[in-house]
Amino acid sequence: MREIASEEIREAVKNLCLSANFNLEAGVEKALREGMAKEESPPGRTALEQILESNRIARKEKAALCQDTGFAVVFIELGQDVHISGGDLYEAVNEGVRRAYREGYLRKSIVDDPLRRKNTGDNTPAVIHTVIVSGDKVRITVIPKGAGAENMSALKMMAPSAGAEEIINFVLDRVEEAGSNPCPPIIVGVGIGGNFEEVALLAKKALLRPVGSRNSDSLYAALERELLEKINELGIGPQGFGGRVTALAVHIETFPCHISSLPVAVNIQCHSARRAATEL
Repeated sequence: MREIASEEIREAVKNLCLSANFNLEAGVEKALREGMAKEESPPGRTALEQILESNRIARKEKAALCQDTGFAVVFIELGQDVHISGGDLYEAVNEGVRRAYREGYLRKSIVDDPLRRKNTGDNTPAVIHTVIVSGDKVRITVIPKGAGAENMSALKMMAPSAGAEEIINFVLDRVEEAGSNPCPPIIVGVGIGGNFEEVALLAKKALLRPVGSRNSDSLYAALERELLEKINELGIGPQGFGGRVTALAVHIETFPCHISSLPVAVNIQCHSARRAATEL
């Protein structure tokens, strides 16, 4: 049994929150630069140039990539041979978020009750997803998820007879209806299968993948390529100014489902696709 101090968890989460908010992942920046080469719309190209310049400034000045510094979503892969000492795991995660948003002067966006709407003042609580895995390591991934993109999410319980075409139309309709709200160019996470709650988590987990990576199943890899092509044919363009680059990637994750259902969920990520991970 390996011991990891709760203070180590706190510091790791703090650093991940800061890094994710200040530094755009290299893969996302690469995809944005590739988008510049494809974009034919002058307003769209200008928007991409401004996005890239904003990212450069954020990294240099340690400033937030976006004024919406997000809901802290934390994924934990906890090795079954690990013991967290000196405190509760979830309390350590929330303290890490609290420290980051205070020390990094990041906007606090969480309210304590959906209807009473009083700000908690420290961007906690985080949304925490934990899975037990083999080994004696802990892997922590933080995605500060902004509301502009999150609000464009959708879930549909389709009939089991629905096929790829109906799924494609559902995703396209959601992206088209979202328009400029999620700050394109976007990354589209799609969950297929499982049940009501699992499919929503699948769509969010799809955003954990490296930008532009393909599903290992050739059927879904082909569906990712088709969806990306069709989304970019919508003409929404960077920041909604029109153009060919509406999405940088489409990622699909799947799970077995009941014979009587076919759940599908869409979770959209903005161009400030903030994510950071570490292993302890």
